[in-house]
Amino acid sequence: MPGILRLSEAVSLAMHAMVYLAASGTATRRSAKEIARDLRVSEHHLSKVLQRLSRAGLVVSYRGPRGGFTLARPDITLFDVYRAIEGDLPSDDCLFAKRVCRGARCILGSVIKDVNRDVTAHLRNTKLSDLCDVYQSSSGLEPRGPDRRSGGD
Repeated sequence: MPGILRLSEAVSLAMHAMVYLAASGTATRRSAKEIARDLRVSEHHLSKVLQRLSRAGLVVSYRGPRGGFTLARPDITLFDVYRAIEGDLPSDDCLFAKRVCRGARCILGSVIKDVNRDVTAHLRNTKLSDLCDVYQSSSGLEPRGPDRRSGGD
């Protein structure tokens, strides 16, 4: 059974592409085509995500035959990437947009609030540089582990 926590495909693509760029090194430009091939994802969708990351100031885009993308700065966190794609994290502790419960407490207890707090802390405290080993192998940059065509982890 898949997990309960879900991130959009765009956020997943953004996070993976950003870690990939971090693992590439700050001086190395990577094209959207190259990143998409190595991550085994749609180049078209990745290009749109990279444009959003560029507008947010997290990547620098270079045009031309030697163009590509690099990280804009070394201290980027997963939280920065999430916010660039989705905006602020929800701070609500309810699954409904408008509360429907009439009871004194949530049927799920503090689980929603706890999960939101823990995920936010993880995203804020995890720098891309902390994750570079995910895409480093003896044969160059490529994902480690199972084939991740869905982009949903």
